[in-house]
Amino acid sequence: MTVLLAAGCGPSGRAGAPAPSLPSASPASSPPATAPEDVCVRIVTHWAREVLDGTSYGDYQSMGLSNGQYDILRDAVDAARPARERQGTAAAHEVIGRHVREACAERYRTGGPDEGAWR
Repeated sequence: MTVLLAAGCGPSGRAGAPAPSLPSASPASSPPATAPEDVCVRIVTHWAREVLDGTSYGDYQSMGLSNGQYDILRDAVDAARPARERQGTAAAHEVIGRHVREACAERYRTGGPDEGAWR
């Protein structure tokens, strides 16, 4: 039985020869951070629809919202209820989407709320 050991051999098979260089892999770039306005729109819209549809209710902390985002949610749901009664759920969801986009854009217009992290 013959065992071959190739440890320490370079490309030419000579001991001590340098190993072939591999192309260096660039570090994986992380995805860009989501803008606070976009996060606001996504989470407030989700919870506003849940509240309107009666499938969820909780305080702002259990929903992962700030107090200010919860204010946007309540206003959006209040604006959507008459639309749901007159035109149905799809129209109410459109009202929520529009209201939340506008309110989150205003809230984060200057980069973020200025009354502390909880606002």
